[in-house]
Amino acid sequence: MRRILAFILPVIAALPALAEEAAEPARDAARNAPDTVGTIMSLGVGLLAVVAVIYGCAWLIRRMSGLTGMNNSAIKVVSVLAIGARERIALVEVGGQQILLGITPSTIRTLQVFDEPVVDAANPPSSEFARRLQGMIGKSWSASERKD
Repeated sequence: MRRILAFILPVIAALPALAEEAAEPARDAARNAPDTVGTIMSLGVGLLAVVAVIYGCAWLIRRMSGLTGMNNSAIKVVSVLAIGARERIALVEVGGQQILLGITPSTIRTLQVFDEPVVDAANPPSSEFARRLQGMIGKSWSASERKD
């Protein structure tokens, strides 16, 4: 019994010193821990800067597309019909004349040139769905707004 007490008493006496040594790294870690609010603010400002650069580039591209001098009112797409997954037939009006085009991924071919307009480009035929949609949103659709 004396042997056990001789061993346990010094261990019990050393416990406060061991506890102090174990707590020291935790205090150092708390002192050296990064500021969480500062880190989040830094990340937020960086994110806002990236979003601002993206919007700035989009605005610049939109502005520069107008500098090409293209007259989009000279050519109008009257109607487009999808024939397959990547093939289409388009009716295009150029200079008062309507042209039927066959469009594939590799070529565009003239199928027919009409002397008289087949479809009025100002008032394209509308379906029942188009009429209902137009009534719901209260906006008239024209061929120039259509982007197929």
